[in-house]
Amino acid sequence: MRHAEFNSAAVAPLAPSQAARPASAIGGGSGFGRVFSEMHSEISDFISEGGGDTGAAALSVEGRMWQARTQGVANAMEPAGGQQAFLENIAPWAREAGERLGVAPELVQAHAALESGWGQRPLTNAAGDSTHNLFGLKAGGKWDGDVAESLTTEFEHGAAVKKTERFRAYPDQASAFRDYAQMLLENPRYRGAIGAGSDARAFAEGLARGGYATDPQYASKLARLATRLQGVSE
Repeated sequence: MRHAEFNSAAVAPLAPSQAARPASAIGGGSGFGRVFSEMHSEISDFISEGGGDTGAAALSVEGRMWQARTQGVANAMEPAGGQQAFLENIAPWAREAGERLGVAPELVQAHAALESGWGQRPLTNAAGDSTHNLFGLKAGGKWDGDVAESLTTEFEHGAAVKKTERFRAYPDQASAFRDYAQMLLENPRYRGAIGAGSDARAFAEGLARGGYATDPQYASKLARLATRLQGVSE
């Protein structure tokens, strides 16, 4: 599977605004302020210890967002307003998929956010149009739908390797989420993730054990992000 890279093409940094202040993912509450405070503390500690580009992997996904912003580098994780808009946009489909899988909707949202860079690194077809494939699902031999080729990063023997792979393409987001849920339910490799409820770690590790991604840190990244989204929605 493909999860978005978080330090790529450069864009101008966005200035913070009242409208861009974080809000909850599903429901209300002030959890985002606490989460962003934790992220800021993490990146501050990292910088104070002399961390640079070579140590970025030691940071969480959210921590790398703060590092990128301090360096003026683009990051797939948009400012809080963009993240919130993404979460709200996919919320109905995340709830539907979560009910089918027996997991909290925040876990599904976190998975989509990780794989697509909060919707800012979508898989596109040859014409540049979105495939709506927010989960990086590849087009295997049994797939009979539309296909799009895209460059992705795979880990082989611990090393990141760029490859061009064939991915599934969908007419809309609803189709993407339904196919995602169906794929997990039908594939016995992912039984450890099914019925995980609100247990972000169990869900993430169930996917990783099933071979969802080749990144050795995949379960940790997904569990951390899902846990923070759950904290926001409380």
